[in-house]
Amino acid sequence: MSTAEETVGGEMQPWAEVTPEAARRLLVAAVEAFAERGYHATTTRDIAGRAGMSPAALYIHYKTKEELLHRISRIGHERALDILRTASRREGTATERLADAVSSFVRWHAGGRTTARVVQYELDSLGPEARAEIVALRRKCDDEVRGIIEDGVTAGEFDVLDVRGTTLAVLSLCIDVARWFNIQGPWTPDEVGALYADLVLRMVGVRKAPAGRE
Repeated sequence: MSTAEETVGGEMQPWAEVTPEAARRLLVAAVEAFAERGYHATTTRDIAGRAGMSPAALYIHYKTKEELLHRISRIGHERALDILRTASRREGTATERLADAVSSFVRWHAGGRTTARVVQYELDSLGPEARAEIVALRRKCDDEVRGIIEDGVTAGEFDVLDVRGTTLAVLSLCIDVARWFNIQGPWTPDEVGALYADLVLRMVGVRKAPAGRE
């Protein structure tokens, strides 16, 4: 899986792997339309118009509107999984790995907030087969974070009574950044990432702060 990202409209987007260029333009237009109007209120004509193309041109690359959403969701969730997996499997203590996972995950949701809103909040618009694929990717994301927390509990770094519930709380906290973050606001994606990493370490009752956080 490619993890390359590009900047579109001031946001980081993981669409570099999408080819040809016309297919990528349509996908970016769909992300913008879905984020602004919602999946069900968006038409293929809306998407094609944003991309500067005819509705007929869209069907050369995507058979249906749902196929567009499915591809957006799959690429976005694969990128999210890659971020969490990289942090989870790096060298270091569970405290360091959890801080890295949270700060990286939050930065992605803030820096690519338009994409993240579609990826995270339009899941129920997919049909059963496509939805099942995305749910499986979400579970893998859960597994990476839960694994770090379990490691921290085993090592005596974290004081957590309910690992599964805490995992859900951590991921929900991170994902919600895409809903409220404003690039014109008082914080940068890096600053929000650092803030949330600190909040999550407090949430899990970390016994010792990682290097650079004491």
